[in-house]
Amino acid sequence: MTTASIATIESLEHEGRGVARVDGKAIFIEGALPRETVEYSSYRKRERFEQAGTVRVIRASAQRAVPGCKYYGVCGGCSMQHAELGLQVATKQRVLEDALRHIARVQADCIYPAIYGPAWGYRYRARIGVRVVPNKGGVLIGFHEKKSSYIADIDSCAVLPRHVSDLLPYLHELIAGMSVPDRIPQIELAVGDDRTVIVLRNLTPLTSADIHLLQVFGAQHRVSMWQQPGNPETARPVRSDEPAFLEYSLPEFDIRLKFRPTDFTQVNVHTNRLLIRRAMQLLDPQPGERIADLFCGLGNFTLPIARCGAKVVGVEGSAELVQRARDNAADNGLAKLCEFKVANLFEASTASLNKLGRLDKMLVDPPRDGAMAVIRALDEHAPKRIVYVSCNPATLARDAAILFHEKGYIMKGAGVANMFPQTSHVESIALFERA
Repeated sequence: MTTASIATIESLEHEGRGVARVDGKAIFIEGALPRETVEYSSYRKRERFEQAGTVRVIRASAQRAVPGCKYYGVCGGCSMQHAELGLQVATKQRVLEDALRHIARVQADCIYPAIYGPAWGYRYRARIGVRVVPNKGGVLIGFHEKKSSYIADIDSCAVLPRHVSDLLPYLHELIAGMSVPDRIPQIELAVGDDRTVIVLRNLTPLTSADIHLLQVFGAQHRVSMWQQPGNPETARPVRSDEPAFLEYSLPEFDIRLKFRPTDFTQVNVHTNRLLIRRAMQLLDPQPGERIADLFCGLGNFTLPIARCGAKVVGVEGSAELVQRARDNAADNGLAKLCEFKVANLFEASTASLNKLGRLDKMLVDPPRDGAMAVIRALDEHAPKRIVYVSCNPATLARDAAILFHEKGYIMKGAGVANMFPQTSHVESIALFERA
């Protein structure tokens, strides 16, 4: 049996765990906050560090918060609920600055004010696991348990919109009543401005009785029910008269974007709008300029750039998303200012970037792997201003090091956007300029 020990917490690390030092060893303690004294129990011990959980808070921080979800500590998501929102954001800002300092050896000239959105009910997209476990009551629906591949069975979720969270108990009943509950491993939720879509990933064909159940469920709860028998492109509504697309709006730019429920979009529509505003302020698109939007997706940043009057070329690896972006540009009256290309930006070269033509500015919004190939491919013809939107401080810092030490750019500013409140995920934005 592991005995509990006592320590005083010095700081929070990048995953939101409290850091203490005991006899020269770093102890990473889940559920502990800076300046707290806690009793902890270690579950993993190594020569230079230990991982532990909080057993009891002896002296609490003034920034400790009451978790807003009853599944906190069981469900593996939202691990920072015990910290006030201000402390969460300050921790993310420090994680970003530490990555830039230690990985890139770069310091931003300016730290931007953090971008905040709603703290709860913000998650407009989610993938929820489904398992059939007879000795645990049958159908389980939820996210993974903490430090486990098992499903934490939930009947509510505080980060989902209330009307979606309220559906979870009924989804249990729906799946349990279908012919193949053990062949539906996942539910995907997508909320648009006008409606909500629920996609069931079915590994075997659904029966006519299953389809009828889904149709009745959709009518009763005013949601659109879809099935997905294969890859994301196979997803389709169970009622043939339902629209194939949802929409989300960017009111500040008078833009509406269509998307399929399985398309990649930002999960937090409120913070996304604020992030776009910040990106446009930093990029400052002007009529007559030509700007590249790399990893453009379905046009989330491309169309606001065009609305500001600049010509923009969007590049994305998915042909389907590129077509969606073209259609969105046309629907918003921006087709003449936008062009789109399909290309694998992870294999970008100087030659491929130069084929895009003259570029005055560039916006880069890569996935977690970052944009190293793009950054390395920049030459003397590269744009003088680059706005970099990142979902991974480590790869942003890696690419910032190349921009600063090899390409002659200065980091004019950087800051975080709290895209995923209650979690340790860090979204950030940075501005680079070359003289």
